[in-house]
Amino acid sequence: MSDFDIIASEAGITFDGISEAGIKRIQDKFDKCYTEWDSLDITNDFIFCKVMQDESLLEELVRMILPDITFDSLEGVAQKAIEIGKDIHGVRFDIFAKPDDGAVIAIEMQVVNYGNLSKKLRSYGSMSDSDMLDKGMLYSKLKDNYVIIICPFDYYRQGLHKYTFTNRCHEVEGLEMNDGTTKIVLNANGTADDIHGPLKDFLDYVAGKASDDEYIRKLDEAVHKARRNKEWRREYMTLFMRDLENRELGIEEGRSQRDREKIEIMLRKGRTPEEIVEFGDYPLDLVLSVQESLLVAH
Repeated sequence: MSDFDIIASEAGITFDGISEAGIKRIQDKFDKCYTEWDSLDITNDFIFCKVMQDESLLEELVRMILPDITFDSLEGVAQKAIEIGKDIHGVRFDIFAKPDDGAVIAIEMQVVNYGNLSKKLRSYGSMSDSDMLDKGMLYSKLKDNYVIIICPFDYYRQGLHKYTFTNRCHEVEGLEMNDGTTKIVLNANGTADDIHGPLKDFLDYVAGKASDDEYIRKLDEAVHKARRNKEWRREYMTLFMRDLENRELGIEEGRSQRDREKIEIMLRKGRTPEEIVEFGDYPLDLVLSVQESLLVAH
C-alpha cells in the first residue's frame, strides 16, 4: 500500500461523495506535501508547536521577547483552543503559555499576510481574557495578557523587527491605560537596527539565515528531530488529508449545486430528462431528482 492509502485507511477517510478526479487531486497534493515534510522549518506552525512543547526552548523564547517580565517557570500548551459559545467564533493558539505569576502569553507563527493581523491581535487578546475570567471574578484579578505574532513579513511597513502595542490615551501624551494588555508583532525581515542579541538571532533563523547562537543550535536540532518523528509526520499528513477532503467536498457540493441549477433551467424550458442527460451528460437520477423537486415546489 502507498503512504496515501495507509494514512487514509488508518484515519478512516473514505472520500465518500468525492469524484475520481477529486480523489486524484487530493492524492497529488498529498504526495507533494509528504515529500515537502523533510524540508519544513520553524515557520511551519505544526513544527513550531511541536518544537515548543520543549518548555526549556519555550521559556527561553519568551524571555528574549519579553525581557522585562520575571517568572521562575512557565507551562505551555500547544494548539490551545478557546470556545466561549457555540455561536461565537473561537480561536486556536499555536502556543498558550502561563508563567507562574498567572499571566497568559499567546504566541502564533503566521507566514501568510491575510491583511487582518491587527484584528487578529484584538480577537486573540479578548479570547485570552475570557479564558482567564471565571464567573464572578473581579476585573482587578485579571493578570497580564500578552499576544505575540511572529511573521516573515513586515505588516506595518516601518522596517522594524519588533512592534509593541499597549493602550494609551490620545489626548494626554504618555498616559497609559495600564490594563495589562500587550500585543507584539515580530517581523523576521526587518531592516532597522532596532534589536540585537538573541532575539535578532531568532528572527534571522525564522527568515532562513544561519546563526552560531547556542539557542538557535538547540532550536534547529529540535526542528530536525521533529521531522524525524514518524508519529508526528503521520499526524501532520492525516490533518492535511482531512483538510484536502473537506475542501474537495466543498468543491463537489458547489459543482453539484451548479449542475442542479443548470438542469432546472433546462427543465423549465421544456426539455425532457432524457434530452438533458444526452445534452449535458448528467446522471439520469440527478435529473429526475431535480424534476421531482420542481414538481413538489409547485
